[in-house]
Amino acid sequence: MLWIILAIIVFIVAATLLLFRLEDLSHLDRNDYPVQDATPSAANREVLGRIRELGQSSKGLRGKARLMALRKHMDGLSEGIELASELRHCESPRGEWVLAPGCSTRRRILYIHGGAWAAGSPRSHRAITDRLSQITRAAVFAVDYRLMPENRFMDGVRDCREAYKWLLKHGPDGAEPVDFMVVAGDSAGGSHTLGLIAWIRDNGLRQADAAIAFSPSTDLTLTAPSNRNNIGTDPLLGPTFGGLSKIPLPVIWWATLAAFRVSPTNPVASPLRGDLQNLPPTLIQASDTEMLLDNARRYAARAEAAGSPVTLHTWHGMVHVWQIFVPLLPEAEEAFDDIKAFLEQLESQGDAQTSASA
Repeated sequence: MLWIILAIIVFIVAATLLLFRLEDLSHLDRNDYPVQDATPSAANREVLGRIRELGQSSKGLRGKARLMALRKHMDGLSEGIELASELRHCESPRGEWVLAPGCSTRRRILYIHGGAWAAGSPRSHRAITDRLSQITRAAVFAVDYRLMPENRFMDGVRDCREAYKWLLKHGPDGAEPVDFMVVAGDSAGGSHTLGLIAWIRDNGLRQADAAIAFSPSTDLTLTAPSNRNNIGTDPLLGPTFGGLSKIPLPVIWWATLAAFRVSPTNPVASPLRGDLQNLPPTLIQASDTEMLLDNARRYAARAEAAGSPVTLHTWHGMVHVWQIFVPLLPEAEEAFDDIKAFLEQLESQGDAQTSASA
């Protein structure tokens, strides 16, 4: 019996080493990215209260009931917000157009919402998509991609890919070419965003002019230091995912493979572990107190080393994806000002290059 147990252990260890061949990325851990030197605003206390409400909404619930409560609460984040944009439902691809007054339908943003691939919707993220359309003068399409566990992880990935291809040729009023294209997303949607721009490159499609990722998940292997070090300082992800720190990483990898049907080392699920060459200019925003901080830092460092232009801006003491609390939170307003400046600089550089070559 002992020999059988030992043989099983040896087999599991060998299978783990073979299947999850991990490149050591600790050399990417840098703390020299500047952090905005500012004390969180008074409004941050109200945001923290809303985060506690999110936790209370599913307290005591299990399984599907917990997930449904979380989805309902997330969709409620948009309630009471005064939107400047017109909203238009789209059935194929499934999603929602968000059109600020005066926006150009030839300027488009594909927005991919977060929610751990299991929650969130175009409705839950209207504060973000509305503001994006306003500051960029672009038509924003929030894709309503398929969620887990009712669907496979790759179903959602394919929905984002199909939405991007469709947006290259269609605006809110029908078939129309695109002049300026951006892909943006937060958290799990930030992961989809970074994975999507690599897929666009690999498939020879017209590349996005820019990418924007709020607090992106870039590596499902959970090997980045902040995944454990920032559990206590992350009021949103800490209570939900902090318990994973007590589970051996190989067990988490096998569980991820079973749930996602994709290895956590696969670049589709972990963009950090893919080829980061020849990608469009990318802006990443993160908080220095969130669990995904080093996901952002490692991605920025590796992309820079590969020659891709990446800008990482870090705020102090903000909750995960604090941008969703615009206009309540001054730091969210700052984040959108940052996005506006980033895109305006890119476009002015493009105009200068066009003039020089004319």
